[in-house]
Amino acid sequence: MGTFFQGIQGILVIIIMISVGYVLAHRGWFDKKTSKLIAKLVTQIALPAYMISTITNHFTSKELIELLPNLRFPILSMLILFAISFWAVKIFSVQKNHSGLFKSMFCNSNTVFIGLPVNLALFGEQSLPYVLVFYMANTTFFWTLGVYLIQRDGNYLSKISWKQTLGKIFSPPLLGFIVGVILVLLHVKLPAFLMSDFNYIGGLTIPLSMIFIGIAIHQAGLSKLRLNKDNIGVLIGRFVAAPAIMTLLVLPAPMPALMKEVFILQSAMPVMTNAPVVSELYHADSDYAAVMVTETTLLSMIEIPILMTIF
Repeated sequence: MGTFFQGIQGILVIIIMISVGYVLAHRGWFDKKTSKLIAKLVTQIALPAYMISTITNHFTSKELIELLPNLRFPILSMLILFAISFWAVKIFSVQKNHSGLFKSMFCNSNTVFIGLPVNLALFGEQSLPYVLVFYMANTTFFWTLGVYLIQRDGNYLSKISWKQTLGKIFSPPLLGFIVGVILVLLHVKLPAFLMSDFNYIGGLTIPLSMIFIGIAIHQAGLSKLRLNKDNIGVLIGRFVAAPAIMTLLVLPAPMPALMKEVFILQSAMPVMTNAPVVSELYHADSDYAAVMVTETTLLSMIEIPILMTIF
């Protein structure tokens, strides 16, 4: 029961911050331009600074080198989920106009805006490298195969721009992670004043991420939430199939228990917040994507304590 209440307390921290964003959006403090600005602040400024400060302060070169081979677990998990998604499309009679979006949401999880704060709240900063390993696999999968599937929904026939795709994969958070790793491997110490700046700016990551999620839930509209076959299929993919597959992969593996817990938890995170944006860009069903982001985010607040209890 102690583990369950630990999970509950970690989720309450997250829910309160999300509620602040939701209430302030309801009162008219935020609009779509504001939410985009907050997303940019988190992904392009705060999170890269957080990566550099945390990695250089808390990890050794030996620890980081031992992490990279474990990238195979999230990659293999997503490939298995991708194969299952074809079967799920038929089982749940998913509409043809968003079958690609369904497959993308079935496979990919929100590893930054929800996954990072949740893991830090539950496990502390020692979970960060494991979160980032999963993030590397997840963001690569989404911005390649995931985006291609969404494009097909919108009958968007242009070829994928590999230059733009690489730009999305090597995003500021990942570049911040790479810079932090390089500094640790080369045993480079940055000036104290610069590290203080990274610490202060990086401290914005979690609260701004949660406020962003609250705004996004308000903008999606709770009245639009519904449970039909298409929605239930994504929920099963995110909250049942994904953690079950990851559990089967990591339980027999010789890795730290914390890494197993983080990988399982990351696999069960909600739908990526990028899904509605990409759907709108390629004329796919962005409303469906927005509803699924909202539904999975809300239901994750119930699922996470349950997973913590199982652990």
